[in-house]
Amino acid sequence: MDTSKDQSLLQLRSVRKVFARGTIDEVTALYGINLDIYPDDFVTIIGSNGAGKSTLLNIIAGVFPPEMGGKVIIGGEDVTDLSEYKHATYVGRVWQEPHVGTAGKLTIEENLSLALLRGRPRGLRPSLNKQHRELFRSALAPLGLGLEDRLNTLVGTLSGGQRQALALVMATISKPVLLLLDEHIATLDPRTAQIVLNLSDMIVQRERMTTIMVTHNMELALRYGNRLIMMHKGRIIVDIGQQDKQALTINDLVTAFEQAAGEQLTDESMLLSHR
Repeated sequence: MDTSKDQSLLQLRSVRKVFARGTIDEVTALYGINLDIYPDDFVTIIGSNGAGKSTLLNIIAGVFPPEMGGKVIIGGEDVTDLSEYKHATYVGRVWQEPHVGTAGKLTIEENLSLALLRGRPRGLRPSLNKQHRELFRSALAPLGLGLEDRLNTLVGTLSGGQRQALALVMATISKPVLLLLDEHIATLDPRTAQIVLNLSDMIVQRERMTTIMVTHNMELALRYGNRLIMMHKGRIIVDIGQQDKQALTINDLVTAFEQAAGEQLTDESMLLSHR
């Protein structure tokens, strides 16, 4: 999968998503999204509830397909019609809830073994050998949480922060081409959330991973990544590159939102300080 710096790693073309079509509950979650994400991009996506952020990630991850005519292309390969299981070959993901991305009744090393096989044929069994254990220890050690010495610990006994840090390693250990962070600190207390954010940034930089991080918080969207996208009512309304992003304040971002959306920002939770 050869992708040059000038060639987009992820291409979304005319991506629409309609839920409950033909019923009184019908809602259009995405309207014709066109988006290019480039190698080594760390994109933060900001938007209020209902903006379409998680729906966009679900389509990239293959949870469900876009409407007819929409395309999802990763590394030059059309993956639009592939199952979520096959998408896992290309995409690693960390969810909001730590228990979603990890299996509490399995040990740390069993979780990591399953993560290594993500996207491979289902007939393969996870094998635990000395080489894999060394790989797991070397992946966990930089977290600074001591998990490398607890490979036989049941994941269900870990704290939320430890479990989310493990989920980060699980999402990246098979070297996917794209990492999705879906409001992955939303359920953590501020101190733990900051630790997990720092670990996320460390792993992204160390592995040079192309990353999309969805957040509900403008401060975090400005602080992390080299590109900022703002969504509103199923559309991308702001897309800011690194040079412009560095000089922005939260007030600037609010102004950009209101100019692009043609309405006032009413979701004040987006303005709250992360600290």
